Amino acid sequence: MGFLLLASLLMLVLGVAVGSTGWSPPWLASEDAVHWQIVWDIRAPRCLGAWLAGALLGLGGAVAQGVFRNPLADPYLLGSSSGAALGVAGFLAFAGVSPTSTFLLIRLGITGAAFIGAVAAVALTLLLARGVEHTLRLLLAGVVVGVVLGALSALTILMAPDIMRAMQAFMLGTTGFLGWSSVMLMCPILIVTLALAWSASRALDAISLGDTAARSLGVRLAAVRGMLVGVMALATGTAVAQAGLISFLGLVAPHLVRSRVQTTHGPLLLLSALTGGVLLLAADILARWVLAPQELPVGVLTAVLGGGYLLWRMRRMGGAS
Repeated sequence: MGFLLLASLLMLVLGVAVGSTGWSPPWLASEDAVHWQIVWDIRAPRCLGAWLAGALLGLGGAVAQGVFRNPLADPYLLGSSSGAALGVAGFLAFAGVSPTSTFLLIRLGITGAAFIGAVAAVALTLLLARGVEHTLRLLLAGVVVGVVLGALSALTILMAPDIMRAMQAFMLGTTGFLGWSSVMLMCPILIVTLALAWSASRALDAISLGDTAARSLGVRLAAVRGMLVGVMALATGTAVAQAGLISFLGLVAPHLVRSRVQTTHGPLLLLSALTGGVLLLAADILARWVLAPQELPVGVLTAVLGGGYLLWRMRRMGGAS
């Protein structure tokens, strides 16, 4: 944990030193008040927001893998990303606001719409799958719900072409919309979701042994799973609302933790959140730095790097067997 905290601090320092033109640390322009204002108003909240969004996705991934006893589960498994995107598209289209707005009430509205969309998608998936007992049925239901809600999102965008450009950046994943209002919104939600997930960590340990063993240990499966699905939806909806669709991060972060340490779900949840924060902040720095002054969509970068990591893991595991 100490290493991840130190890595987070170093990444935050590095992040504020990288601007739209590449490497431009503020301590080399100590007399330039405008430069420091840019750092405080743009770079600092963007870095903190990227870390918080990554932490929410890392936490959501760890919760999803624990609830469904599936190491391939991620926060988007049950169509929550498509539901969140549809909620945001609908809010932007019918409220006539921009996702670049920094007003806290608008950010709250966007997050609320994303959360409602994510929860509705998860509920619909569980309804179609008739619970979480059958993994194949659950995966198929998640795919169907994701495709249908994705089509509805596209239709909403076509009906409101003014939001098309903003939603394109949103669908590719971007940290460019993050400001202090996003930080003030994500920080308490991360604390709440992490506390709720931590409170159910022993139940997750029991669930990992199977439903029968969990019931024999006194775990109320329906209540625990319902609460954890809500935690996953809130964490995912909040991150998606603020940073768009960030691929693979929620799946990779718990895998990285498990590849380094063997632990129970309590520490795993916290370490996955820290790892997710470091990964997304590092990806954001690379997205701004590699082709500066042009900026890469951070979601595309996480998809390439995350997909490459999983392919390497699969090749390594195949070679070991």
